[in-house]
Amino acid sequence: MGGKPAYQREIAEERIRILFDEAENVFDAHPERSDRYVEIARTIAMKFNLSMPDELKERFCPDCYAYWRPGKNVRIRIKNGAKVYTCDECGGVTRRPYQK
Repeated sequence: MGGKPAYQREIAEERIRILFDEAENVFDAHPERSDRYVEIARTIAMKFNLSMPDELKERFCPDCYAYWRPGKNVRIRIKNGAKVYTCDECGGVTRRPYQK
């Protein structure tokens, strides 16, 4: 397949998850730091040609890359079989399929 060795890709995935955990922990005190952690995680994913896991994709804005905390800076609605995320930072709208 080429690219980086498997052990490096595994370390990169672990670091991405750690960064998202840290973003969650510091959001209340420093939301701008949470945004920076998302930016670093994206940089790592791009460097190692990794796709962001689905559960992490739903935790940041794909337009402005702000870390999302429901009720604080993102509005989530269910409409026509889709979850609609509206970012309060940039006003971007993201739709993801939703099934009961």
